[in-house]
Amino acid sequence: MMTTDLYNKQGKVIDKVDLPDRLFARSWNPDLVHQALKVQEANKRQSIAHAKTRGEVSGGGKKPTRQKGTGRARHGSTRSPIWVGGGVTHGPLTEKNFTLRISQKMRQGAIFTVLSQRLKEGEVKIVDSFSIDEPRTKFLAGLLKGFLGERPNVLLVLAAKNNVPQASQNLTGVKALDPKSLNVYDLLRYKKVIVEREAIPIIEAHYHAVK
Repeated sequence: MMTTDLYNKQGKVIDKVDLPDRLFARSWNPDLVHQALKVQEANKRQSIAHAKTRGEVSGGGKKPTRQKGTGRARHGSTRSPIWVGGGVTHGPLTEKNFTLRISQKMRQGAIFTVLSQRLKEGEVKIVDSFSIDEPRTKFLAGLLKGFLGERPNVLLVLAAKNNVPQASQNLTGVKALDPKSLNVYDLLRYKKVIVEREAIPIIEAHYHAVK
C-alpha cells in the first residue's frame, strides 16, 4: 500500500489515504499505453466513406458503341471505371473493419500505468467526497475553481451518482466518469484527475486481477 493526501472538496488536505499498489504503483510503460490508446481510438472509428463499384452505379445496361467499325476501343458498358460516371476501382467501402483487439490484462495494465504516472506527477487528487446540492453548472464551476485555483481541465471519477455529471455537461474541459468506465484516452486527455475515495474499491473490484 502507498499513501497520499486526502482532500475535501474545498481543496484542503484533511487526512491520508492508502492506495492499492496494483492500481497506483505501476512503472511507466509507454509502449503498452500507446498500444492501448491506439486500440481504443481505432475501435471508435466508423466506416462512413463508400465509393460505388461498377456493379452499384446506375445505367450502363446498353452497349455504348458497336463492337466493330468505329476505329475506337471496344466498350461494353458505361459503368466501367474508365468512363466518367462509371464505378470506382479500389475505392473506400463501408464494409471495411477498423477494429483492433487487445487483451484484458494489457488494457487494465495500461489504465493502471497511466493512473500511477499521473499520481507521481501530482495530477491525481483523492477527495473524500465531491458533490453539489443542485445540478447547476455555475455551482460546479465555482467548486472546481476553488479546488483547482485555475481554469478547470479535469476528469472527475465519482463513486456514486449525484448532481455533478449533469452539471458538468455544459462545462468545457470537464468530464464526469463512472469508475467502471475508466479508459486510457480520458486519463491522458485531461490535465487533472479527481478521484473520490469511495471510487477506489469500485475500480479495484471491477478491474479484477487477470492472470
